[in-house]
Amino acid sequence: MAKSKKKSETVFLVCKETGEYNYVLKRKPGGEKLNLKKYCPRLRKHTEHTEKKK
Repeated sequence: MAKSKKKSETVFLVCKETGEYNYVLKRKPGGEKLNLKKYCPRLRKHTEHTEKKK
């Protein structure tokens, strides 16, 4: 039986200022790392978040 390819992977968005894991996404493997401005509940403002695999 052949192995199946992985269709999606789980990644976490981590706040650059606090280092907390605030968001979880499923996306296709490969490509560039995500860098998004998202809301950080601890700081109560929008900050830069980067992708990190666990």
